[in-house]
Amino acid sequence: MTSRIISGQPVLIIGAGRGGTALLEMFMEDNMASVVAIVDTNPDAPGFELARKYDIPTYTDAETALQACKEYSDCIIYNLSHDDAVAEIAREVFGDYRVTSGAEVKLFWQMVTNLKQIKVELEKSQDQLQAIIHNVMDGIITIDESGLIQGFNPAAERIFGYTSQEVAGKNVKLLMPEPERSAHDGYLHRYVHSQEKRVLGVRGREVLAVRKDGATFPMELSASEMSLGGQSYFIGIVRDITERKEAEDRIAHLAHFDYLTNLPNRASFLNILDHSVALSMRNKSMLAVLFVDLDGFKQINDTLGHEAGDLLLKGVSERFKQSVRDSDTVARLGGDEFIVLLQSIDNAESAGLLAEKLVKVLAEPFDLAGQAAKVGASIGISLFPDDASESRELVKQADEAMYVAKHSGKNIWKFYRDK
Repeated sequence: MTSRIISGQPVLIIGAGRGGTALLEMFMEDNMASVVAIVDTNPDAPGFELARKYDIPTYTDAETALQACKEYSDCIIYNLSHDDAVAEIAREVFGDYRVTSGAEVKLFWQMVTNLKQIKVELEKSQDQLQAIIHNVMDGIITIDESGLIQGFNPAAERIFGYTSQEVAGKNVKLLMPEPERSAHDGYLHRYVHSQEKRVLGVRGREVLAVRKDGATFPMELSASEMSLGGQSYFIGIVRDITERKEAEDRIAHLAHFDYLTNLPNRASFLNILDHSVALSMRNKSMLAVLFVDLDGFKQINDTLGHEAGDLLLKGVSERFKQSVRDSDTVARLGGDEFIVLLQSIDNAESAGLLAEKLVKVLAEPFDLAGQAAKVGASIGISLFPDDASESRELVKQADEAMYVAKHSGKNIWKFYRDK
């Protein structure tokens, strides 16, 4: 055998079957031992193919291999051939008892086989875990006790816009907006030394986070602690909830605003009116409620269709909003009914002047997808505190005054006090 430079304990394997192959694989993965040769009487033994891959000499005769390995004076022989005569030959060649064979080598082979199986299972479990971490929709961020990022999965990369290489070893507070960013180190330090919790153990906590481009966004965070190798680590499961929050905002908006005109709806208007009545009571000021019913809307809806009717209602709402002050409120109660709240007016005549203005702004025809159409308005007016001091009563009185106006000729307005 040509002398080879080796690192680790020299080893000779006799037997290139399953046991010898497994032993060879184990030694090739460990720098503590170097296989100097492998022997088997079968030239097609599976261990030979693996040995040739690593340029390890192969022999079909044990004595020849032992003679060739004499230069490695501290060589250890593993006899997996079931041939006890090999031990005698080794003693003759090396002059001592350095052969592991029989029950010892069988036990060793079983240990190697079991360890190899455990290793395969561990690698499989690790691969499965890594596959899960890399493919989950939620971001997974791992930090150490100092707040430095140790793990950042692909979902976290997509959420924040950073690559894992860009954030590795950096403080996790770079993902936080102020004032959380400045407070984070202090919080982490307090937890490590006093176990005072603020976020840990809370599932689905809503927080604000910062992307790489500086944009903030709502995020759901679940944080927990784990111990590994005597060190504490913190794991954050994060989810971008921008779409969910936008949907919630839309639902909340629809609960208070008309879906077609985006004006406050009845419930929202009554809340505004309650607040305004209370404010006017304290300030001893006057306010007015104008109940508006469109004249001629049903005919347009029936002849031109509901799409045209919707366009008309949108057009009416825009003209009404442009006719009042910023402090006043225009709302749609439903159908072709609108209601207007005038805050802090000087006298009843101010309400009458606005009613006249609303009738006039409707005089100009509306363009409904190329077709011209006109509507009028019947308006009823109630006053606080002259007519009532309670919100719903004011609305009811303005509604009654509107019906008087409608039966009095349309395109006119009536005060509740004059009905």
